[in-house]
Amino acid sequence: MKSDPAGTTISSPAVSMEGRQMEELSPDEALRLLGTVELGRIVFTRHALPAVRPVNHLLDAGDIIVRVQDDSTLASLLAAQAGAGVVVAYEADAIDQGEHLGWSVVATGYATAVTAPSEVERYAHLLQPWVVGAASGAIRIRPDLVTGFRLCESST
Repeated sequence: MKSDPAGTTISSPAVSMEGRQMEELSPDEALRLLGTVELGRIVFTRHALPAVRPVNHLLDAGDIIVRVQDDSTLASLLAAQAGAGVVVAYEADAIDQGEHLGWSVVATGYATAVTAPSEVERYAHLLQPWVVGAASGAIRIRPDLVTGFRLCESST
């Protein structure tokens, strides 16, 4: 049972999915899968609390690249750090809600602003924002810890 913000109780349908198992992914396989999807969620700290934003990304030589809106909270946080970076988590998944099969990956590391003009221009051509607004910057997440799992049918 879950509660929604209005305080009413909602129930999830009872679904029995016999024959499913969860397998841990290697870091290399997890990053490979992350590179097969365009949308993920970046998690960062805002006012000492976790904040989550959906963003599109690309994978470049093991780094996760995300374009940022010029006036976004994340762009402001990176600017305040003056190159030191901000600890973030990045999550992406592909899970079939009907079949309960798929995978999920979380990469944790430091996000820094991409500052080299050639890289900024390259990412501007490769990664188009999904929302309206000025997005002249990009961030690079250098994963220090990559974990993931695959939900698959059991072999038994």
